[in-house]
Amino acid sequence: MISLPFLVRYGSIALAIVGVVQMTQVLQVIRAQENPTPPPPVAPPEKPFAKGVAATGILESAAENVSIGTPVPGLVSQVLVKVWDKVKEGQELMRLDDRELQAQLIGQEASIEVNQANLGISQAQLAKAQDTLDRLKSITDQRAISQDDLRNRTNDVLVAKAQATQAEAQLNAAHAAVKQTKLLIERLTVRAPRAGSILQVNIRAGEYASIQNKQAAITLGDVDMLQVRADVDEQNALSVRPDQPAKAFLKGDGKTAYDLDFVRIDPFVIPKQSLTGASTERVDTRVLQVIYRLKVPAGTTLYVGQQVDVFIGER
Repeated sequence: MISLPFLVRYGSIALAIVGVVQMTQVLQVIRAQENPTPPPPVAPPEKPFAKGVAATGILESAAENVSIGTPVPGLVSQVLVKVWDKVKEGQELMRLDDRELQAQLIGQEASIEVNQANLGISQAQLAKAQDTLDRLKSITDQRAISQDDLRNRTNDVLVAKAQATQAEAQLNAAHAAVKQTKLLIERLTVRAPRAGSILQVNIRAGEYASIQNKQAAITLGDVDMLQVRADVDEQNALSVRPDQPAKAFLKGDGKTAYDLDFVRIDPFVIPKQSLTGASTERVDTRVLQVIYRLKVPAGTTLYVGQQVDVFIGER
């Protein structure tokens, strides 16, 4: 006869085995239902060099982009350019509201006329005092005139000269104030610091331009000549040299390689700023920035800000 303890012991073991088998079957079913990992939408570029360093980069204008701001905060009255416009050095880009300064200028220009009139009065008084003094001095017999009167007339001439000098200085100050205000008005017209193309316009007429804005009001660059700013991880920094060949591939195009010409290495390792968005990408990486000139083939359109994969070969 099989005892009850025997049944309990071996029955528990059998139940455990059955549970493990059922759990295994459930896991197999779940795995069978899972979708396989899809391949990347675009095949990554093949390494053009047997040995070398890989880096990520971004396209820039050859002379580097210029983030144009405003000299003072104010209301934008006109934006005179749009994206893709080619501008010359000194060309007007936008204007800020200058009505307050224009009103101030009206009063200052009127003060010029007032000070001009005051100068004329002072010069007339000087001429009168000088004429009186000259007539007293022209008397042959000086005993015929009072010496006190002669000294008073002499002092009158000195006072008139000082008043005329003061009036002239006030007139010059009025002219200087007008010139200063005109320069401030001219300053409210933002001009292109150099020739190039308008890459971005981030402000509109009627908006308030602040010098605290992190985003540039207008971005200017040269799209005819491009360069690549490659971020090389700092652990690979010592492997990069000026004489190494380099090629770039645009994101999404792993077949077309662009030859790169070395320009310079920025001698300052910085935290990585250009992120590709990959889930495996480290954001705490420090990088050495290497600049290359990009040869754009005829008939090819590239855009400032595009990301590229850079491969630097070994010689």
